[in-house]
Amino acid sequence: MSNFKLKSRLAFASILAVSMLLTACASNEPSCMSPQTRNLSNAISAVQSNLQSGCQAYFDSYYDDLLTIAEGDPRPENKREFSEFLVWAADDGLLSKRQAEDYYNRYFNVKFMSMRGDYNNCSHTCPNKQKVLYNMERELSDKERGLLRVSLDNDGYYRADQLFQEVELVLEATCTACAAGR
Repeated sequence: MSNFKLKSRLAFASILAVSMLLTACASNEPSCMSPQTRNLSNAISAVQSNLQSGCQAYFDSYYDDLLTIAEGDPRPENKREFSEFLVWAADDGLLSKRQAEDYYNRYFNVKFMSMRGDYNNCSHTCPNKQKVLYNMERELSDKERGLLRVSLDNDGYYRADQLFQEVELVLEATCTACAAGR
């Protein structure tokens, strides 16, 4: 093979490799990185941008990141910022309205999402009492994070804790009565 043909093929291969590299670098794949700021408002803006750029699969991770950032600067206004973020997510079609409410209530409301339902306690809740209580304990931990560590709502958290204890007692009495009635 002549020296000229060899150089031509090498040049062509080099140009092809560089163009493939440039094409790969120019792709619009989202980075889906966690927010790199400690300011909640700025972090929410960054997350919204990522979610609109194709990173919807990371919603749960982003939500956890935002909670962590808010824990670094706890204040009552954080509840409102999370509420507005979740309303935006629902309006943008990332979550249903029900899902957005569930996210908010799990962390920032005293009522327990784990006890929501239209089931008969004797036939549904009592046979699953340990699982229900376990889920409520996990949710109480999330409420501690949201109400206490993110938004400084001590009263709200203590109401949720009291509600948990009351539900535990009522559920025990109800299941005892259900068992006696069989």
